[in-house]
Amino acid sequence: MAGKSRIFIDRAPTPWHLWVVGILSLLWNAVGAFDFVATQLQLESYMAQFTAVQLDFFYGFPIWVHTFWALAVWSAVAGSLALLFRSRFAVSLFVVSVISMIVTSIHNFGMANGAEIMGQASVILSVVIAVISVLLVVYSQAMLRRRVLV
Repeated sequence: MAGKSRIFIDRAPTPWHLWVVGILSLLWNAVGAFDFVATQLQLESYMAQFTAVQLDFFYGFPIWVHTFWALAVWSAVAGSLALLFRSRFAVSLFVVSVISMIVTSIHNFGMANGAEIMGQASVILSVVIAVISVLLVVYSQAMLRRRVLV
């Protein structure tokens, strides 16, 4: 048709694994979102699992740590949704999440003695979360290169 611009996007077919990775990442990040919300709201039923010293640790975070924690959590959730919607923004959102997580980890384990307060399991969990987050960046970049995400 003369005079009409094409708005079609050359997009690759959706591979089956995108749905698996997208749904699993959304569920995984939803757990992180629940943890964040429960901690911020100081839900007694959730916070009862922590000692008084651990509660002081959480409740004593400076505002900038809460800000980066929120960025880490909510950009990861948004990245998972963007992945499921096949949006190229998934890459940027996962990168923001990783960078924000690094900032909070520097505070928690480098500046605030979080490993001693929270225990070795918290360090291991933080490493697992970081590895999964980096893998989501790598996966979403691969899907972008393959034109699955546009």
